Amino acid sequence: MKFVHIADMHFDSPFINLSGKEMLGDLKRLQQRKIFKKMIEYIKENQIEYLFISGDLYEHQYVKLTTIEYINNLFTQIPKTKIFISPGNHDPYIKNSYYNKFNWSENVKIFSSKIQKIQTPDANIYGYGFDDFYCNDCGIENFQIEDKNALNILVLHATLDGASLEDRQYNSISKRLLKEKQFDYVALGHIHKPYYNEEENQNICYPGSTASLGFDELGKHGMIVGNLQKGNIELKFVSLDDEEFKEIEIDTTEIVSNEELIEKINNLEIQKNQYIKIILVGKRNFEINPNQLLKYVENDNIIKIKNHTKIAYDLEKISRENTLKGLFAKEMLEKITQENLSEEEKQIIENAIEIGFTALE
Repeated sequence: MKFVHIADMHFDSPFINLSGKEMLGDLKRLQQRKIFKKMIEYIKENQIEYLFISGDLYEHQYVKLTTIEYINNLFTQIPKTKIFISPGNHDPYIKNSYYNKFNWSENVKIFSSKIQKIQTPDANIYGYGFDDFYCNDCGIENFQIEDKNALNILVLHATLDGASLEDRQYNSISKRLLKEKQFDYVALGHIHKPYYNEEENQNICYPGSTASLGFDELGKHGMIVGNLQKGNIELKFVSLDDEEFKEIEIDTTEIVSNEELIEKINNLEIQKNQYIKIILVGKRNFEINPNQLLKYVENDNIIKIKNHTKIAYDLEKISRENTLKGLFAKEMLEKITQENLSEEEKQIIENAIEIGFTALE
């Protein structure tokens, strides 16, 4: 049987971290639609029999009815494909959710908060859906497959081996336990980084987020395409998102002015489909204000500038000078070497040092 496995589409995400650039959130929401349509076209062209959507298809808090109608209209275009959705923590199956109140296409099955089996001519499809924004236990520990001679597939939004308190709030499941259950394929969602073909005959997989959602999700995004038989599985990753978030480091150690830094940023070669975060590293020889720098950046695809540089001054050496600058350096050295300073507090002190030394020149 041939299948496509996606997760974490997050339709109508507010893209809060990208709100600094005008219209970018709107453009990314339009891109989500194009990506989903591209997946549907792939399913049509390749006669894919099953589509597994492992949660967070949309953002419950923000999703519009028109978006749900758009998704469902695309589902009606692949009537021979059986679609199974396991709601996650961003799109739980709750009373006022569109999973509950919308009339979905006949080829769509949405799982609720009890592990359920759907028998098809090819396989037994099991699934579980969040019924709240958190889930501490889906009941998998007490679950047993009914017919181990059949193909058995589990569609689930979950965290594998989650150890932290936060992880355990999002259906943390032991990978060892899942293997013991002997599913032929486990279609997971929640982790936005792809996890597949990292071990021989791997059948517990994350496709990652279908579309790139921000700078914490670098690299390619798309879907897992599989061909499954009893005892044999073939998986490949198909990229769907032509756009990519990318980080570029610039070392400021040899740069002596804001003007020189701006010129260096504006001379970067950036592809049209890339969204860029500039990370400034090394030593800095002048005060750097990332927000001010962005105003002079010519390429709209540069979204963020982060300052990770360290001041170039030798505070210990300067503090030994019998000058006003030396006295200032001594006081600042005492402040910046205090224990338990946060990164924000260190940044404030470093900025004060730069301003002070500039005034004392």
